[in-house]
Amino acid sequence: MRQRRRDVEVFSLSFLDCICCGFGAIILLLVLSKIYEPVIMEKTEDDLQQLIAKLQEELFELRGETTVVTRALSAVQLETSETKMTLAQLKKELEIVQGQYDLLQEDNPLMDVDEGELRSARQRLTEEMERLQVYNRAPDEAIGGIPVDSEYVIFVIDTSGSMQSKWSWVEQKLGEVLDVYPRVKGLQIMNDNGRFMFQQYGGVWIDDTPQVRQSIKNNFRQWAPFSDSDPSDGIIYAIKTFWAPDKKISVYVLGDEFQGSSMETVVRGIDGINLEDDQGNRRVRIHAVGFPYSFDGGSIPTSSIRFAGLMRVLCERNGGTFVALTERDH
Repeated sequence: MRQRRRDVEVFSLSFLDCICCGFGAIILLLVLSKIYEPVIMEKTEDDLQQLIAKLQEELFELRGETTVVTRALSAVQLETSETKMTLAQLKKELEIVQGQYDLLQEDNPLMDVDEGELRSARQRLTEEMERLQVYNRAPDEAIGGIPVDSEYVIFVIDTSGSMQSKWSWVEQKLGEVLDVYPRVKGLQIMNDNGRFMFQQYGGVWIDDTPQVRQSIKNNFRQWAPFSDSDPSDGIIYAIKTFWAPDKKISVYVLGDEFQGSSMETVVRGIDGINLEDDQGNRRVRIHAVGFPYSFDGGSIPTSSIRFAGLMRVLCERNGGTFVALTERDH
């Protein structure tokens, strides 16, 4: 007789106990691990707050340093600009000094350096006394109706195209005026716009020597700066630049036209700077030489008539003489 097989129960009590114990152990591990999580989170948050505070502090420091650097950069830029301006001024002064140095060379016709004068102070004083005898003229002394009592002479010359067409004649009359003054203390040549013939001596007197006079003639032949045929600008600039209470100055205007807007305005403007003293004498004498506009024998342009009228009034009011040339004077 076959024996009956015994049934095996899979989900017995012992098995269930093991499963429950396993789940319980897992739950216990989870519970234990969660206990320390808040502490870790709180510590991490504190660390982040400290890091943020540190970064903010560094940011503030960087901003402060940036402000300081920006201010320093602005100061450097300002100093650089001032340095550039100073450098430009020094370059300009260097050009003037270089020009004066060039004129001091022995082969330059503008300067006549007498080495004997440099060696002997007594001889220099004697020669100066002899030279000053040239200026001892009577106040009313005149040559050809032109007072020649001035010690300093300025030429204001119209260099426009109409004057260039008779430039050799202008040069001749310039030489004749210079011959009236055997020796003066200072000379200057400019055009009616205030452009100096010798730019390196702009605004200062040029010593009168035979070499200087020859150099004026040589340069005059090629001298043709822009001109607007308005002598008033050159006259006013000459008076403002060179007048001094201890100097007797004459201004000679050579031209053929006046293209300015108002003759009356010019007269009033020159009266305002060329003031009279108690004896009625002006600071500067103004002479003028008027040239014919052309040689074709045609009608005289209005600008030439206005030039003659203006110069006649200016010379009369400022102690000078106006000479109007004709073709017969050529």
